[in-house]
Amino acid sequence: MEQKAPLPPFTKETAIKKIRLAEDAWNTRDSVKVSLVYTEDTVWRNRAEFPKGREQVKEFLKRKWAKELDYRLIKELWAFTDNRIAVRFAYECHDDSGNWTRSFGNENWEFNEHGFMMRRFASINDLPIKESDRKFFWPLGRRPDDHPSLSDFGF
Repeated sequence: MEQKAPLPPFTKETAIKKIRLAEDAWNTRDSVKVSLVYTEDTVWRNRAEFPKGREQVKEFLKRKWAKELDYRLIKELWAFTDNRIAVRFAYECHDDSGNWTRSFGNENWEFNEHGFMMRRFASINDLPIKESDRKFFWPLGRRPDDHPSLSDFGF
């Protein structure tokens, strides 16, 4: 069976690696690529949506990134245990009218023994911001290694 390393049980180092891989994937805004790290029967809670299964996740992500333009995301470890990771994150994006938002949230992840995510529960709060208040300026795609983290920003 295919595996998505790093695999549980997680250490601090492997949890941080798993989080960075997820951040990098989400920053591609490629719904197909991102959906492949979830189990076929994955269960999500994302705000008021409850996608079930990889296909619904893929469709959810397509809709998300069609309206959240110039999306840039940073994730950071909060806690971990054997096959679970708690993450905090922030992302910035704008809508088609140029209105910018910084969204803050927490995610709880649960993985199977092959490293695929079975469950993802996200709680997210949105803060309208001015374009001049943006903090995430790297070119679209992977966040550079030397870019400040959430903790560096005090988020």
